[in-house]
Amino acid sequence: MANKEALRELQQRLADRLQKVRQQAPTRNWLAVEMAGHGFLLPLDQAGEIFPLGAVQTVPHSQPWFLGVANLRGQLHGVVDLSGFLGLSRRTPRLPTEQQARDAGRLIAFNHTLQVNACLLVDRLLGLRQAGAMQPTERGRSAPHFVVQELADPQGRVWYELDLAALASDDAFLKIDA
Repeated sequence: MANKEALRELQQRLADRLQKVRQQAPTRNWLAVEMAGHGFLLPLDQAGEIFPLGAVQTVPHSQPWFLGVANLRGQLHGVVDLSGFLGLSRRTPRLPTEQQARDAGRLIAFNHTLQVNACLLVDRLLGLRQAGAMQPTERGRSAPHFVVQELADPQGRVWYELDLAALASDDAFLKIDA
């Protein structure tokens, strides 16, 4: 009898919490990454799974920022060096030893809802960020259409929010042949 009562109380508390969550305004959450010393914010609803950098098969006659294809959970994904694509810096693909591969960066797949079998190579993962902790800043220079806004965190670091859906449909991003 006590177990049934405890279960009912738990169900009621869960129902109350779900109701509160539904009533609150949705907040934006991002995955913070670093590339070539710059901070970028990837919307959690557009970013997919995170993978360690592993074997990447190069593709001949492709753009320098298109590193090749990788087998991620049984599916081939194009691997894009985002810092190279954005013109921030060219990186030399490092794939030799296990330790170097671990330190070389991470692959962030696009969310499956975007219907793009691609992933972005980033230098470092910096955790999650919430919109409440960020303040919009004025853009110092022109930015591509997929850079939604420039934000600053409480420490003054500048972050660039990327719209991965807009990036995935960008003509330059889709044109991987050199």
